Amino acid sequence: MRHFLTIIFVSLFITSLSSQITVRVKQNVEKTDADVSTGAEKTSVYLPWLAGKNVAVVANQTSMINATSLVDSLIALKIKVKKIFCPEHGFRGTAENGEDVGNSIDKKTGLPVISLYGDHVKPLAKDLNGIDVVIYDIQDVGVRCYTYVTTMTYVMEACAENKKRFIILDRPNPNGYYIDGPILESENKSFVGLHPVPLVYGMTIAEYAQMVNGEKWLTNGLQCDLKVVSCDNYEHSDWYQLPIATSPNLPNMASVYLYPSLCLFEGTVMSVGRGTDLPFQVVGHPKLKNAAYKFTPVSKPAAKKPLYENQVCFGHDLHNFSLLYVRDYKGLYLFWILTSFKDMPDQDKYFNDFFEKLAGTKTLRQQIIAGKTEEQIKATWRPGIEKFKLIRKKYLLYADF
Repeated sequence: MRHFLTIIFVSLFITSLSSQITVRVKQNVEKTDADVSTGAEKTSVYLPWLAGKNVAVVANQTSMINATSLVDSLIALKIKVKKIFCPEHGFRGTAENGEDVGNSIDKKTGLPVISLYGDHVKPLAKDLNGIDVVIYDIQDVGVRCYTYVTTMTYVMEACAENKKRFIILDRPNPNGYYIDGPILESENKSFVGLHPVPLVYGMTIAEYAQMVNGEKWLTNGLQCDLKVVSCDNYEHSDWYQLPIATSPNLPNMASVYLYPSLCLFEGTVMSVGRGTDLPFQVVGHPKLKNAAYKFTPVSKPAAKKPLYENQVCFGHDLHNFSLLYVRDYKGLYLFWILTSFKDMPDQDKYFNDFFEKLAGTKTLRQQIIAGKTEEQIKATWRPGIEKFKLIRKKYLLYADF
């Protein structure tokens, strides 16, 4: 009888374990663009809003309907597209990080392309003169310091000030399945962070836009005339595989999953592999100790003058680790920044003035210098994250993780 009960217990345990495993699989489903319909693809929803209107499009190389640019598609559908606004990296997405992108004429369509980067981050009234509707369709990666949501915010503000309708064609967030990081403090506002949100906020661009509008985060509490076209067959727990690289130095999914943890290194002396074949997949420095992996940054189209150009850097190759572990970790992985700080000989020169803008707080630098563990650091983030979750919940369009 005892043996029989043991068999039953083991059987129930295995059944329960299998059920838990099944749930985990359901929680994180890998999806491609073939599985998800983006907002841009749902033309039947938004074409009636554009009929007879003069339209401006905020777009880059990710603004596609299948294999065709959104701009080309709209023109083919007889929509009166009058101009293109482009974010950091330009309309075709070829400019490197921080590179000046000037105004130009798109060779294919003959449309004026107005850059929203550098000294001209927000459309002026004259830029919107004669425009009735502005469409935003850019793939994001869901990290506060990635500048596309900042561009979106400034365009929303310009639309609110000039009474123009603003339409978001939504796209999935490849890092939309978790929330982590410090909340940005107001004194650290910059182009790499405008709002009191965690570094990884777990929202799509349309959800984020609704939050900016709903919380009245535009200057003077303005709200724009916002319309949203949501995605079909997307949930926040999905692992969405990007069909097109969002910028030159995030060339694959390994770099996209590592970016939330490695972007903080841009505020230090460490290289994140710009000028190599593995940008945002390696990290190192010419003087780093206890590191066997070596790489040498060189001039490339995506990094014309990389940090430590032609110098041997010692560090870590994280490409495979990203796909094997970091994606499943569902949080910022602070091990590399904590250990590299300890392993650098000139610790007083480790950080630069950009670190606080990326982190959104001065506390993180202090915690790293003080030798705090990842667990201790993350414990200080939790109250802010919990408050943010209450705000975020109001604007979600998709099933949450």
